[in-house]
Amino acid sequence: MENKFITIKKAAEILGVSSLTLRNWDRSGKFKALRHPINNYRVYKFEDVEKLIAGMKTADYSNTGKRVKKLDIKHE
Repeated sequence: MENKFITIKKAAEILGVSSLTLRNWDRSGKFKALRHPINNYRVYKFEDVEKLIAGMKTADYSNTGKRVKKLDIKHE
């Protein structure tokens, strides 16, 4: 199967975070981006985004009534 790459904007939309958050995750090593060979833009493999979604857990903070997504980071 051929790898499908998506832009940082599309990845942010799918994950429900901002593009800036993805840039910060890339810089800190939490979720590394690949680089387009011609224009050097950040791109992501669609399957990597799907794996990240599977690793997200929804937490319920009952004292605030808010539900938030929590990212489980496993550093290699």
